[in-house]
Amino acid sequence: MSALIIDGKKLAEDLRAEIRKRVCLCVEKGITPGLAVILVGEDPASVSYVSGKEKACAEAGMASFERKLPADATETELVALIEGFNADPAVHGILVQLPLPAHIDEGKVIGAIHPEKDVDGFTPVNIGRMIIGERCFLPCTPHGVIKLIERAGVKTKGAHAVIVGRSNIVGKPLMNLLVRKELNATVTVCHTGTVDLAGHTRRADILIACAGRPGLLTADMVKPGACVIDVGVNRVEDPKAARGYRLVGDVDFRGVSAVAGSITPVPGGVGPMTITMLLYNTLESAEYAAASPAAVKR
Repeated sequence: MSALIIDGKKLAEDLRAEIRKRVCLCVEKGITPGLAVILVGEDPASVSYVSGKEKACAEAGMASFERKLPADATETELVALIEGFNADPAVHGILVQLPLPAHIDEGKVIGAIHPEKDVDGFTPVNIGRMIIGERCFLPCTPHGVIKLIERAGVKTKGAHAVIVGRSNIVGKPLMNLLVRKELNATVTVCHTGTVDLAGHTRRADILIACAGRPGLLTADMVKPGACVIDVGVNRVEDPKAARGYRLVGDVDFRGVSAVAGSITPVPGGVGPMTITMLLYNTLESAEYAAASPAAVKR
């Protein structure tokens, strides 16, 4: 068996083309979707991520508002900046690039973002809304995974989905999304306390790896014909690579590809969908503003 490669880059491009069309309609109504991105410090990976988000905004026809603070900026300064964006009608989404310096309380900062502009879907209000099934901004990576599964034609209703990883950013939100009635999967969540991990993963119709451990899932741990979604992004040393490392997922891609029915690669799988869903959420916020400019709540 040779697995179908789920091309996240192509699916993201298709979705971004749809987003661009909707942005044009929004602009015709006098509102340009705007995303504010705040970066604290000069972490190379964070700087790269922010640059990618700004480029994506420009390509989609959206406005971007970048603010950089030094690594020694105070929590008060950062919260004040967020509050300014909360009050700015030109800003429809606010993203604070993580991680933050150790002296800043991440929870307090995320909580300062107005839920109606929380396009990362990380505020307690939006997390609560997601859990009870109310309309809200969904976290970008889990939302991207769901879009990948749907657009790849993978059946979720009645399927057994196994998630390996329980982070607040990916694993737990995915669990909550997959059990929704419109997806109707039966979900098992595995983690460091799970006994007989392979026994669980071999029963999965949909296997999602988001543990942050390179090569954790091997071919003997996968049910033949399963859909395998690899969320992991790990750097491993590679002297032959130009940068001295290469990116790999949590799945042994070569081995699992011979068993699975479909699989996402790393890179080029889930990654391109994450920023795409950030654009998607920002657009939805702007569209809501265009339809109900005086509204406070979604």
